[in-house]
Amino acid sequence: MKEQPGEALHSENRGVEREGKYLTFSLGEEEYGIGILKVKEIIGMMRITPVPQAPHFIKGVINLRGKVIPVIDLRLRFEMNETGYTERTCIIVVEIENSGAKLHVGIVVDSVSEVLNIKASDIEDPPTFGTTLDAECILGMAKTAEGVKILLDIARVLSNCGINLIDKAA
Repeated sequence: MKEQPGEALHSENRGVEREGKYLTFSLGEEEYGIGILKVKEIIGMMRITPVPQAPHFIKGVINLRGKVIPVIDLRLRFEMNETGYTERTCIIVVEIENSGAKLHVGIVVDSVSEVLNIKASDIEDPPTFGTTLDAECILGMAKTAEGVKILLDIARVLSNCGINLIDKAA
């Protein structure tokens, strides 16, 4: 198939946009990464207050230093099997934009791994098959010495999942 003018350039530019530092974490056997600039803090599990009639993957809200923050279980958001929390389970507090406002959201993950500096040349576009995630939610697939990390666009993962309703209730 013939390449359209600017197509290769667009692909290269996308790689540069994806290059940077990522906080990596695990859900089951899979490793994921979130751009470090979206991460505000990592906290251990704490009491989560349930919110009535919230979607099943919204665990509720937490009080973090006087601020009420909605919490999503990322396993459930990705339609993975629910497992019990362990001493390695934690909440990553991320900052996303929602309707022009900055919003802090907690995401429950099995464990946090490390911060990696990933070069554009080590990031490929995601395959178009075999994933329960919308391709729009995946920035790319990062090749590392340990394997492949799925880089997430956390704002897209959290959009359209009832966060704005929880934020208003909070």
